[in-house]
Amino acid sequence: MSKYIAKRAIRGANALVSEAEIMLKKALAEKGPDTPVAFPNTAYYLPVILGITGQEVETLGQLQEAVTHARNLLHPVPSNRHWTPYLGETLDSGMATLLAAETIEALRFVYKLQPEPFPGFQMAGGTIYSNGNGNGDGMSGHLNGPIDDIQLRSWGIQLVDGRMPGFAAIVGAAKSNEVAVKIVRELQRRNILTFLCGNVNGRSIIHQLQEEGVEMGYDTYIVPFGTDTISAIYALGFAARSALTFGGMKGGQPREILMYNKDRVFAFVLALGEVDDLKYAAAAGAINFGFPVIADTVIPQILPTGITTYEHVISMPWNEIRAADDMERAEKMVQKCIEVRGVKIKIADVPVPVPYGSAFEGEVVRRADMRVEFGGKKSRAFEYLRMVEMDDVEDGKIEVIGPDFADIEAGGYLDLGLVIEVAGRKMQLDFEPVLERQIHYFVNGASGIQHIGQRDIAWIRISKNAADKGFDLKHFGEILHARFHADFGSIVDKVQVKVITDPALHAEWLVTAREAYDYRNRRLADLTDSSVDLFYSCTLCQSFAPDHVCIVSPERLGLCGAYNWLDCKASFEINPTGPNQPIKKERAVDETKGYWEGTNSYAELASHGSVSEVAMYSIMENPMTACGCFECIVMIVPEANGVMVVSREDPSMTPAGMTFSTLAGMAGGGVQTPGVMGVGKFYLSSPKFISADGGFKRVVWMSSVLKKTMAEELKLVAEREGDPDLINKIADETVCTEVDELLAHLEAVGHPAMTMDMMF
Repeated sequence: MSKYIAKRAIRGANALVSEAEIMLKKALAEKGPDTPVAFPNTAYYLPVILGITGQEVETLGQLQEAVTHARNLLHPVPSNRHWTPYLGETLDSGMATLLAAETIEALRFVYKLQPEPFPGFQMAGGTIYSNGNGNGDGMSGHLNGPIDDIQLRSWGIQLVDGRMPGFAAIVGAAKSNEVAVKIVRELQRRNILTFLCGNVNGRSIIHQLQEEGVEMGYDTYIVPFGTDTISAIYALGFAARSALTFGGMKGGQPREILMYNKDRVFAFVLALGEVDDLKYAAAAGAINFGFPVIADTVIPQILPTGITTYEHVISMPWNEIRAADDMERAEKMVQKCIEVRGVKIKIADVPVPVPYGSAFEGEVVRRADMRVEFGGKKSRAFEYLRMVEMDDVEDGKIEVIGPDFADIEAGGYLDLGLVIEVAGRKMQLDFEPVLERQIHYFVNGASGIQHIGQRDIAWIRISKNAADKGFDLKHFGEILHARFHADFGSIVDKVQVKVITDPALHAEWLVTAREAYDYRNRRLADLTDSSVDLFYSCTLCQSFAPDHVCIVSPERLGLCGAYNWLDCKASFEINPTGPNQPIKKERAVDETKGYWEGTNSYAELASHGSVSEVAMYSIMENPMTACGCFECIVMIVPEANGVMVVSREDPSMTPAGMTFSTLAGMAGGGVQTPGVMGVGKFYLSSPKFISADGGFKRVVWMSSVLKKTMAEELKLVAEREGDPDLINKIADETVCTEVDELLAHLEAVGHPAMTMDMMF
């Protein structure tokens, strides 16, 4: 253990705790002990304080206990004369630093100083908070501040399936703007979520990226917290909530939460520039979570002791990195960070002239930056993947049929058809739509390319910057050929792509594609739970929620919304030992509630004994568990004899007196809770949706975002239920958010739940 690091970390912790005490004393005098304290849109109060101490801080007065706890963790600054082992004292000081930092940020919210003002900044996606109120419109002028629970769960499926292998917290400023961009692009290329904070002499990497025009925000995996070191607490709060959300941990389980993060959350700290006392103290806090620290300056190192997986603190002095130039040094530094944390990276080699990776999926190409557009209001773009005979495919053949966009003026548009023909010994007709849906993710991975929609409503934009770098129509084929081989190589042996802009051929293929879409729709409609002998498991989320297991059937997709029965079937063909395993239904125990011997046995085995039975069609009796990645929460409203459905995009209050974030704490973590269930939103349209409890007619309240985004599907459900006006009878947050108001509305509109049998 380095005495130098210990001394500076302990000194920094003492200083920050003293600052928190002074600020709290001032706030108590000016605002009073009953003044509310909270981070916006989280059910986890102040998450690090909650996780480590179990304290649910809601008022200024309650913060005193957290600050006292931080003070009790402190140790005297080591003397220059004596040497003792300081690791324990350093870790204690690091935890005290985190408690004090969260206290200070909470006080800043009280004084409306958070999120941090930042002139000219505009988020790329996500919800931005102004004085604690979310408006979700990409408001300029403020940095991100704490990540809300909704976004945490939105990233959940990417965290558990490996698309997002971990996160990095960058503190300080890079040697130059160019180095800052290179470091972040290297992290993006590897799909690593990047949090930004801190400064060196008043200059932050956030300033550097803004000056270079780099989009920052939820959509681009680059999230700026603040320009001081204290804002790094939001990254540790994200880590604490990962354990609380996905791991089923409870507040006041510090050892379990810290071990969960060490074993399951692959994160590291990259310290750029001078490291002062506060940065040493914050680094000690990160080490508690098992997150190593890598610095680009000369500092002492801490070798493995078991707190982190490998080294604790690594020094990589910038000028000592052997490389041809600064760009190569930046790349080597990122590689070292990944090595030290043990992050598992999957990168497909895609031969395109622009950066490529999942982190670019959320990029928006604005009209002013657009070189050309396919689809949208002025043109038609479609995508069609079909299985053909082996001899009819020339692997790697890419044809551009028709004019390219070289002769079209900047900002112009063109019809486009992407026809992908695949062949493989294990390929099946049912896999066509599964593979076709991947086109969205594959194309979107190219920097400067925006892809929205699918089938014959695709909408694609190429930015001027991407076009200037040489991206052309043929590169769509290069991307699809590379990714289908990389991701589906076990079922796809050959891939060829036609990129069609010729008007006559475009029209001809569009007719063929629409005929295939119609056939698939009819085929899917014929797939019912009773028509198959196999369901499938999905244990992807066990990397974060060890005891949770989804059972996916034709009429019940996974709760994340990303995996349906056909997806799981294809996944099993691709990886027979992977997370999607066939489950033989075997003897029916109760088909009305959805019990079979095979599903019960598998649930008990896969949940390590925590669940013995799962009712596929009931919310009231042995409902399926959830990890935290669910798209919606279904919860009983006893007074209304029905259920409400809350979307994760909905931050509003519900008739249960709780927001989505609070409700999610009851539904997640792999716990079986009768009356509460996480689901994928398209399960709402299934005939098997809580069919054992009365089905869709039990829905009495629903987030308006679901009514809007699923309007066509819900219209069909209402007709199937024999009540075409049913959706209008269902209340939402614009109608009421309290039970009494809900009951009055249901009586006024004659909702069927009011006359149905009691649910319990």
